[in-house]
Amino acid sequence: MKSSNEGPTSDQVGGKSYWRWSKQDFFPEESFKSWGSYRSALQQTGFRLKDRIKSRSDDVTELGELRKRSENDMKRCLNWWDLTWFGFGSVIGAGIFVLTGQEAHKHAGPAIVLSYVASGVSAMLSVFCYTEFAVEIPVAGGSFAYLRVELGDFAAFITAGNILLESIVGTAAVARAWTSYFTNLLNRPSDSLRIHTSLRDGYNLLDPIAVAVLAIAATIAMISTRHASSINWIASAINTVVILFVIIAGFIHADPSNLTPFMPYGAKGVFQAAAIVYFAYGGFDNIATMAEETKNPSKDIPLGLLGSMSIIMVIYCLMALALSMLQKYTEIDENAAYSMAFQSVGMKWAKYLVALGALKGMTTVLLVGALGQARYTTHIARAHMIPPWFALVHPKTGTPINATLLLTISSAFIAFFSGLDVLASLLSVSTLFIFMMMAVALLVRRYYVQDKTPRQNLCMLVAFLLIIIVSSMGTSAYWGLDPNGWIGYCVTVPLWFLGTFGIYYFLPQQRTPKVWGVPLVPWLPSLSIATNLFLMGSLGAEAFMRFGICTVVMLLYYLFFGLHATYDMAHQPRQPEEKLQQADNEDNGKSKTPEAHVSFP
Repeated sequence: MKSSNEGPTSDQVGGKSYWRWSKQDFFPEESFKSWGSYRSALQQTGFRLKDRIKSRSDDVTELGELRKRSENDMKRCLNWWDLTWFGFGSVIGAGIFVLTGQEAHKHAGPAIVLSYVASGVSAMLSVFCYTEFAVEIPVAGGSFAYLRVELGDFAAFITAGNILLESIVGTAAVARAWTSYFTNLLNRPSDSLRIHTSLRDGYNLLDPIAVAVLAIAATIAMISTRHASSINWIASAINTVVILFVIIAGFIHADPSNLTPFMPYGAKGVFQAAAIVYFAYGGFDNIATMAEETKNPSKDIPLGLLGSMSIIMVIYCLMALALSMLQKYTEIDENAAYSMAFQSVGMKWAKYLVALGALKGMTTVLLVGALGQARYTTHIARAHMIPPWFALVHPKTGTPINATLLLTISSAFIAFFSGLDVLASLLSVSTLFIFMMMAVALLVRRYYVQDKTPRQNLCMLVAFLLIIIVSSMGTSAYWGLDPNGWIGYCVTVPLWFLGTFGIYYFLPQQRTPKVWGVPLVPWLPSLSIATNLFLMGSLGAEAFMRFGICTVVMLLYYLFFGLHATYDMAHQPRQPEEKLQQADNEDNGKSKTPEAHVSFP
């Protein structure tokens, strides 16, 4: 594989142009050679599905073989300083500036600060899991790669579908919010720059400005990761000044009487809001996808990821509290909460500063999102779950241009039609599901190693995990049915404790992290599973209906395409040099088969 650090001077790679469009580039697998081979593959769907459910990748495959399918390396040009500012740039945006006002007004009231505490604790538990995986498996695939190694090919696909959904919908939501704050900066009515149509409510305000902003952010991301990093930290530094102003000025003009009543919608409203504002923390997973471009992942990723998220959690809580004291929750503007709150206390000029800061924050979210999400997509394409054309890295820029275009065009289409409230709840379900799966994968990584863990221990691990998941779902369901009750928790909470204690007491850890590991395993990952499922249960039925429809569409795609493409790649005849490499690895006790197989009970 040619390294992009060598600075090629053309778009030619190995005699091929980067800009190629043949059927072989999109569908190179044996199952798609002809209609006859495709029909034959469909007839084997049941057998192939069983094979994919049992299949697991390994660290060596993700770090080596799959990266070669991009034809060029991404440039290792980032350090902990870049990752820290990427953390600020990817997280602080539409979530705090828009969803805070929306959820304080609708669900939480002044207790929105508790919503940020609850969702922040859950997010930090997920950050621990991401950090350990990113240090151990520093590839562009992020959670997709980690789950492919620990939970297998099929589970990784379900997560991949949700990653793509999260990426596309999340980017569209931020782009819509960008337009709202830009309108406010111009001192115009909130929807005056959108095109009004007679379409269904929630889809009737067309947003061409959101499309333009997405195109600009994607162009910067495609040109150079290094340049995008420089732009991001400069813009994020300016945004940090605005945030400090919001917090300080907010407390100076605070009216404590606005905090009464503190929980007007009760505890249920607090957790409903927490499930929605979780979106505000969601961008941190983009940092994990930068591991392949990080100079020293074992040092830089923990510093950048844990450091930035700890500071962001404190900032969010302070900003939410400042907003709640500036203005009565019933009077908070849902579209431009902070700007209008300052205007209400006589600081009309401040609303322009806040709007400008919010715009800068959302712009960096879009920029870092374009970087990180494209790297997710690149690794998904390397595994052939989507056409491998999207895995190609450009030889001159060292960036995945094709993957960036896929996400940008899809996000622009959705942003053009869909409102922020329609997007946010669907995004939160997808995000919480992925983070829950990551916690499960971490427990599997620590307590199961193929050909080493006794089958009895594997069966016990699966049983304890099922107890943890089912009891967590039971807690969430009981909360939704009877928020003021307590009898159900006397059953579900002890079951969760017994499942976690069972792993802790009966199962020895099979793997020790090389550099950095999650503390208090299995308690913290198990708590992450519980909190993510609890927050999922706090969302409305409509969000789950949308999530269910999207999942069905993903499964149909998998059965008709992804399943057969990944099966062919896993079982394709290897070249002689690959067989020789495998023999060398086996002599060292490290098998480099394309995928390992394990049967779960």
